[in-house]
Amino acid sequence: MAQANELVLYCSVQEEWCRLMGESFQRESGINVLMTRRSSGETYAQLKAEEGQPRGDVWWGGTGDPHLQAAEEGLTAAYESPMLAELQDWAVSQAEASGFRTVGIYAGALGYGFNTELVDDPAPACWSDLLDERFRDDIQVANPNSSGTAYTLLATLVQIMGEDEAFEFLGQLDENISQYTQSGAAPIRNAATGETAIGIVFMHDAVAQAVTGAPITAVAPCEGTGYEIGSMSLVEGGPNPENARLFYDWALSPEAQALGAEANSFQVPSNRNAPVPPESPSLDQITLIDYDFVTYGASDTRQNLLSRWDAEIGAQR
Repeated sequence: MAQANELVLYCSVQEEWCRLMGESFQRESGINVLMTRRSSGETYAQLKAEEGQPRGDVWWGGTGDPHLQAAEEGLTAAYESPMLAELQDWAVSQAEASGFRTVGIYAGALGYGFNTELVDDPAPACWSDLLDERFRDDIQVANPNSSGTAYTLLATLVQIMGEDEAFEFLGQLDENISQYTQSGAAPIRNAATGETAIGIVFMHDAVAQAVTGAPITAVAPCEGTGYEIGSMSLVEGGPNPENARLFYDWALSPEAQALGAEANSFQVPSNRNAPVPPESPSLDQITLIDYDFVTYGASDTRQNLLSRWDAEIGAQR
């Protein structure tokens, strides 16, 4: 039986930010936080596996599509936080679309980053440039089964090109992919160290490498790109529901959202009163598609796209 003074936190951003959130809430609330970090696809799979006997209380962070799928399947609980009034419209829309079973906590545009010491001119500027033969075996992206970042890429290309054309593109891109990583941010970390030339990631992950001095340039693809609404959900039937709601409200506060920049994370926060880090990619200067979160967060759509990716891309490796 869980102790009353505990919170079991499933976290799907990078380790440093996860730790900072857990430690800060524990310090402010006196509630003991037990944190596990997994990518969003892995956390969704864990919630599914624990259905009916959940061990977690809050799922914080990671792309919104698997949060929406978890909401649709009843794995997460409805909750209307008093903090909703302070949030950006896109964060509230995420809550409304899920019947208030999830909420937006940050936003970030998809793109890629390249190592300027490994990539000669002309610099790549578009999705189509990634098919260039000069990048053979020199691009990395995550596996969309484990990574919300890579699923966002899959859903973005389908929305830009149409499904068959997107899979044709991904089949051609596969010839230039050296590795499908488990974590969404790993490709740009590997580009920063020179293991690969290009990493397909959310642009803020590329910026995070650049600000540490790595020779990384972030690219917003010319054809347009999708974006994520990083989300937070309460686990249905979790062992510490009262503590979970306390964390949820705290995590939507400007003070909690300002912790991202401290952890070298440059997403755009959802609370209108939270400071936006100056390094954050400016969403209004990027050609964003009208990303259909409801459709591509739906269980059937996700399962169909992931099954097709497994059959046409993953199985060829």
